[in-house]
Amino acid sequence: MRLFSLTLLLAMMTALAGCNFKGVPDPQVSARDAEWMEQVPKAQEDLRYGRYLMDDPTGEAPGTIVVDTKERFLYYVLDGRKAIRYGVTVGDEAYGWTGTARVARKAEWPNWTPPAEMKARWPHVQYTKGGPENPLGARALYLYDGNRDTLYRIHGTNEPEKIGLAVSSGCIRMRNIDVIDLYNRTALETKVIVR
Repeated sequence: MRLFSLTLLLAMMTALAGCNFKGVPDPQVSARDAEWMEQVPKAQEDLRYGRYLMDDPTGEAPGTIVVDTKERFLYYVLDGRKAIRYGVTVGDEAYGWTGTARVARKAEWPNWTPPAEMKARWPHVQYTKGGPENPLGARALYLYDGNRDTLYRIHGTNEPEKIGLAVSSGCIRMRNIDVIDLYNRTALETKVIVR
């Protein structure tokens, strides 16, 4: 009887989930992407932080990126009052930020140079060439305020187990497959709102 109840509960949850959102297929990746992503440590995925198509909760214009730091979701707003929701890692309370920026640069498997403030806190961090061991992961969107680099990024990660947590130094981290999907959808000058 208990097994039947559990099976029924899981079936009902699955049916209800289908009414509210659905998964978004993985984007096409290059051979290099596939090879390097395979080298990133695997993490148990929390379905709450999966990539889903849903009704737009932001009210923003299509093409806008909205980051909800409290819930740890990033929304890419689509036409037709829809959005793609991605799970993210956000800034630790001491390093988090909110505001509006624009995507001024995009890069695939970017190199990483830690900012001076980060080096002062953690002297062990160092320049890392783009690749599977790089903290910026598969893609990076560079956020600017006017012509000033905010030093914040939306980027992939080599620590996928931290998706859904508030542990970064302010950047918005995504699973590598998710940041590739977002990167492919995002144009330069895209408006980014971090709440």
